[in-house]
Amino acid sequence: MANNTDVHYQIMWNRLISVVEEQAVTLIRTAFCTSVREAGDLSAGVFDKQGRMMAQAVTGTPGHVNSMAESVAHFAKRFERSTLQDGDVLVTNDPWLGTGHLHDITVVTPVFYGRDGHSEHIGYFAATAHVVDIGGRGFGPDGSDVYEEGLCIPPMKFFRAGALNEDLIEILRNNVRERDQVIGDFHSLAVCNATGMRRLKGMLAEFELRDLEDLAGFIFENSQRATRERIAALPDGTQRYAMTVDGYEKPIELVVAVEIAADKLRADFAGTSDPSRYGINVPLTYTKAYASYALKCAIAPEIPNNWGSLEPFEISAPEDCILNAHRPRPVSVRHVIGHLIPDVVLGALQPICQGEIPAEGASSLWNLQMRFKGISQATRNQQHEILMFNTGGTGARRSSDGLSATAFPSGVQAMSVEVTESIGPIIIWRKELRPNSGGAGRWRGGLGQRIEVGSAEGFEFDLNAMFDRVHFAARGHNGGQSGALGKVSLDDGTALRGKGKQQIPAGRRLILDLPGGGGNGDAALRPAALVQRDVAYGYISAEQANAQYAQAKPLNPA
Repeated sequence: MANNTDVHYQIMWNRLISVVEEQAVTLIRTAFCTSVREAGDLSAGVFDKQGRMMAQAVTGTPGHVNSMAESVAHFAKRFERSTLQDGDVLVTNDPWLGTGHLHDITVVTPVFYGRDGHSEHIGYFAATAHVVDIGGRGFGPDGSDVYEEGLCIPPMKFFRAGALNEDLIEILRNNVRERDQVIGDFHSLAVCNATGMRRLKGMLAEFELRDLEDLAGFIFENSQRATRERIAALPDGTQRYAMTVDGYEKPIELVVAVEIAADKLRADFAGTSDPSRYGINVPLTYTKAYASYALKCAIAPEIPNNWGSLEPFEISAPEDCILNAHRPRPVSVRHVIGHLIPDVVLGALQPICQGEIPAEGASSLWNLQMRFKGISQATRNQQHEILMFNTGGTGARRSSDGLSATAFPSGVQAMSVEVTESIGPIIIWRKELRPNSGGAGRWRGGLGQRIEVGSAEGFEFDLNAMFDRVHFAARGHNGGQSGALGKVSLDDGTALRGKGKQQIPAGRRLILDLPGGGGNGDAALRPAALVQRDVAYGYISAEQANAQYAQAKPLNPA
């Protein structure tokens, strides 16, 4: 039975989670880039003075949150406490110290608190967001090293004792294409941390706490113990899984061995392919983030995410393989491979987590990074950078169909067509579910989308393609069939590549057919009523229903 002290700390823990959630909401409300304010591509959290994550906002992506959980410790080591003062704000976008590529900006604010006119450093607030541009080639996979991919900001002070670092702002202003959006997002990150800090100080005063040490100890001890208990309940042994994915210049092999020994769990990616020449490489911090997320989803999903609950997971990958890419490897679109990591880890856990593991899904976001250029007399000096997040279908689960057009594992939201069209000369002619794209099974895979994009009159645009599952489909589990492959083309039928910069001529439209998720279980066991419902809803055609589901009564094509 919990004692009064434990109950008191649990109340404070819940309050702390509400503090960081308000921090994240502030970032969404003040952000300039649509990927943050519309899609939620961000993270927010509070850390103790050693840089260990105490609580994270529910709003945010695992890649940002779990990478940031490691990156704040780098700040704590880089900046001695004697060099910090109230009003300082720190920043970096170093891929190997932050969240894996240059477009993610991590802002860390030291928290000072005290009474009677004396304050001490007690912790940090941190937030990360993806900006629309950071210079260089732009957001795309074609760079040959990280130096081509944009501006790298080493850990430095964004504000010094409340005074803005004007030199940093001038460097940004002269190196990025969308300067107002980018600089505005830097300030949004600082503001959201300030909101969290104000709420935290109010909480400390209310509960008459001088610092965060005792509360952090309670959170870490209980989270780590609960996670280790879940691991200890699993059978010891090693489980393996492998997946072949598109890659860029050649297919990539992702291989994992998940070892359980007593209350420890290790995921090792030995056997994974060497790095690519292009920017699909993944720094280890991002690999750790998504591997830990998959393990936690399968084993201890309801335990809050913090340093204590992540501590029992050990993640490793061979030196300078594609999942442990070293500087100066290009890493701009590290999410393309990184988002596939949970499918690999969860695949290995199938034998020991029966009923919990979904089939493979589309997984990687189909991000559309487009550069619109004016080509008429009236528009020739205009240029616009536009980013859209799009998602395919998830894998079917053991007791329900996969989710259609849903971002797993990133968790980002769909971006409004109306908002996207309001920020530049883009026309989205079509955005709809893609029939017949979900893998057949006892439970059907989630559907992908069909998206048709063009430019307004007087413009043409370049596409930085960063798509996967074009050559290797999401596989079904337990006899389920694979989801449909993705496809990239023009409206005249011209096939385009799944990765790399390509021009969409004026008057032509880009067509994206996003991949579907794999099915789960034998298709012969799917109830006929569900097959007939899918046909009625337009999820599958009558022809496909007749071909894949023999138990359904013959259906006449519409």
